[in-house]
Amino acid sequence: MISGDNSKFKIRESLQISLFPCRGVEKLVFLRFKSDNTVMSYQDNQYISAQDLSFKGILHDTRKSKTALQPVFECFTNALEAIKIRQKKEEETYKGKIVIKLVKSGTTLDDTFKFEYLSITDNGIGFNDEEFKRFNTFKLNNKGFKNLGSGRLQYVHYFGATYIKSVFLQDTTYFEREFEVSKKEIFLRRNAIVKHLHCKEVEPQEIRTKVTFKELLSNNNVYDSLDDKKLKEELLERYIHYFCYNKEALPEIEIEYYLQSELKSKCNISKEDIPNIDKTEKININYSSTTPKGLIKRIDKTEEFTIDAFRISQAILKENKLNLVSKGEVIEGTKLSLESIANKDTLGGDRFLFLVSSDYITSRDTDERGVLNIPEKASFGKGLFDNEEDILLEDIKDGVNSAISGMYPEVEEIKKEHQENIRQLKQMFLIDDDTSNEIHFSVNDKESDILKKLYEVEAGKQAIMDAKIKESIDSLDDLDPNDVDYSEDFKRIIDSLVTAIPIQNKKNLTHYVARRKLVIELFEKILNRRLEVQKEANNYDEALIHNLLFQKGSADTEDSNLWLVNEDFIYFKGNSEKRLSTLEFNGEKLFKEVFSEEEERYLNSLGEHRMLKRPDILLFPEEGKCIIIEFKAPHVNVSDHLTQIDKYASLIRNYTEDKFQITTFYGYLLGEHIEPKDVLAAVSAYEYSYQFDYLYRPSIKVTGFDGRTNGSIYTEVIKYSTLVKRAKQRNSIFIDKLMS
Repeated sequence: MISGDNSKFKIRESLQISLFPCRGVEKLVFLRFKSDNTVMSYQDNQYISAQDLSFKGILHDTRKSKTALQPVFECFTNALEAIKIRQKKEEETYKGKIVIKLVKSGTTLDDTFKFEYLSITDNGIGFNDEEFKRFNTFKLNNKGFKNLGSGRLQYVHYFGATYIKSVFLQDTTYFEREFEVSKKEIFLRRNAIVKHLHCKEVEPQEIRTKVTFKELLSNNNVYDSLDDKKLKEELLERYIHYFCYNKEALPEIEIEYYLQSELKSKCNISKEDIPNIDKTEKININYSSTTPKGLIKRIDKTEEFTIDAFRISQAILKENKLNLVSKGEVIEGTKLSLESIANKDTLGGDRFLFLVSSDYITSRDTDERGVLNIPEKASFGKGLFDNEEDILLEDIKDGVNSAISGMYPEVEEIKKEHQENIRQLKQMFLIDDDTSNEIHFSVNDKESDILKKLYEVEAGKQAIMDAKIKESIDSLDDLDPNDVDYSEDFKRIIDSLVTAIPIQNKKNLTHYVARRKLVIELFEKILNRRLEVQKEANNYDEALIHNLLFQKGSADTEDSNLWLVNEDFIYFKGNSEKRLSTLEFNGEKLFKEVFSEEEERYLNSLGEHRMLKRPDILLFPEEGKCIIIEFKAPHVNVSDHLTQIDKYASLIRNYTEDKFQITTFYGYLLGEHIEPKDVLAAVSAYEYSYQFDYLYRPSIKVTGFDGRTNGSIYTEVIKYSTLVKRAKQRNSIFIDKLMS
């Protein structure tokens, strides 16, 4: 296939055969570079094996992408790159073109269609010797496999066979190369994923490369659900950065959708689909250098950076983005955090894409795609061959984010809202400034993220303090009473403990008090009917209050908010809204299970089933005592229910097991509609406490029946708002002490 004067290529058949042995293969093809390049040769149907690498290992280490369309994206990226390479080598009139063909075929009688194959054709540089060599090259570094060459591995992870046919021009001769990419067993046995099918000289024709994906290995319905419009949406979302920055040099992009080999529909991606630059801002960023002591300082030298801002519909741009640009391409490998606006924030239905370019960025581009050699503060000045002066990545980030706030005042307002949210969280949970000042908050931080960061810093401080306390306690054992410095050392250790322990206790108490503050605020919202659920009906209010103070059906008082009524109540055993017949005390049934005929008559008289009644809350502080709490809805006149607690006390006094003998009762009737004169008129024994805004009835008799001795009951009638007032007063005293 080599014709004409070959002297400048210095080709010797014997040498090439020794380099590429052809055991039992009939045809050997030689490909030629320019005189200063080597000559590559591949046999027809030759498996391209990797040297010093195991493809089984590579495939194991390079995991299958979670993005089902990743092979398509990889191929599309390669097509764009191939077109760019050709653009640089040929006249400016050259116009790139990419055609994507999606084909489905019917498999059943119900008009459902399954993915058959997808092809991407471009008129880029083609797979000449140089590009084919690059395709088959994997690089290794001391940290494992670099991402170079990993894109094609997604081909084999998703498809059983990928066929690539490429027509290219090498020197003045046209060639057609075809090869297959797969991880079938026959490939891996030869430590290969590429099979070179043929390379032959052809008549002059259009330069093009066609990649065809076949034999889908696994399907999560993504490919079956694809059509031309859906694929266009996916490409716009994926490549919006590239499209925006390369709008004027965008190749023709066509997407064709076939059903049963018949063209069903088609669409294209054109300049009209790509937004224009909304605003442009130029900024100067200072270089930095290191002092002899290793400190970083900014110097007067600067570089100019350009920020291009795009406003893009949220339907296309899923997140706000900030990217660096080098040589006209968006750099994905070097990230800048956008701290002026959160990822998902929108303005008028739009999101923002900010692209930052500079001669400096281009000068820091590396041979590895997507990686820039821009130092960070943590590593600056510590390398043997570092520049004496350079621009730091953090300074670029800060400068760009500051400029963005100036470009869009609306963005600055969003940032201020985020800062206000942090301030409110600190206030809500009583977080001190010393803790928050050590933390870098991002606009993308959710409330849970903010609190997590705050608590992690606090936990770290407490751990250090606890370790010091433990160290001080342990050091007491090392003291020698006979030592001349014994008294001084002892005092020093004790003083440190006296100082440290209260600080730790204060931290723990702060969170406890902060939680109580939130409970009080929620209680107030319920009373003022400010919850959405309260708009449905008034009769829901009582249930909300009940569950806030002590969850219905619960027996865990420690997890309750009964401290709103009395601080001691959270330490007592108790039950919330349980039938009298099912109540237990210390694991035993509280009420008798067998009653006399007369007892049965009374318990079920007048149509009432008294043992089925459910007191709101029963607490047992100790043997022989019981606390009864009843809730009334805020709109209910409490004076109509003054005897309810007395009836519960009577049932407990007379019908419980003999061994319990509960004789002393404390009743709390809680509501909001309380008219003192109505209470006094209904039960004259009540008295009004003017100092603490509640009514109380001194102890009266609880009559014992059938030989049981009498008991006694003390009762209070209290407004919910009074409980809130008392709780706020107690809690504010704690807060003032803790924050002082």
